[in-house]
Amino acid sequence: MMPRVAFQGELGAFSELAIRRQWPAGAMPVPCRTFPEAIAAVRHGIADHAVIPVENAIVGAVHVARDALRDAGIDITAHHELRVPIHLCLLAPHGASLAALRTIHSHAVALAQCRLFFAQHGWLNAAPHEDTAGAARMVAALGDRTVGAVASEMAAERYDLDIMARHIEDIPANWTRFVVISA
Repeated sequence: MMPRVAFQGELGAFSELAIRRQWPAGAMPVPCRTFPEAIAAVRHGIADHAVIPVENAIVGAVHVARDALRDAGIDITAHHELRVPIHLCLLAPHGASLAALRTIHSHAVALAQCRLFFAQHGWLNAAPHEDTAGAARMVAALGDRTVGAVASEMAAERYDLDIMARHIEDIPANWTRFVVISA
């Protein structure tokens, strides 16, 4: 039986990529809006495990995730860690151009990993969103060629967006460390 694995975000998030790496034979991703909801899914038997990002090579600790783990208390056990390479892409609807883009949505932690890209493209305004993949889904639904997202290649494929730029993270050897938790 495939394990059910909760994560913060929507399908296409980097946490889903971590799930694919941890369970190459397959797992059922269980998207959750917040880190506390992902942890609660494990606590209440909705998911067998959760994958939670705790550190990034560029921005350091993922405080909101660490706080959620700390608040969960002793009934949650972290039993494995994995480090996943993170390569960020600028995504936009079909027909958009980099020059025409104005507002770029993504998770604040992902946006913080692309400071150099935004400095080199001063007309782009970063707008925080709850999730990288959720930002990609929103951009696809809007269809506005002035609005883009920073997310994964997987999110571009899932939400049928064009990749305007690849590897826009400040450090090419970017990674995020995830912990796998269970009840």
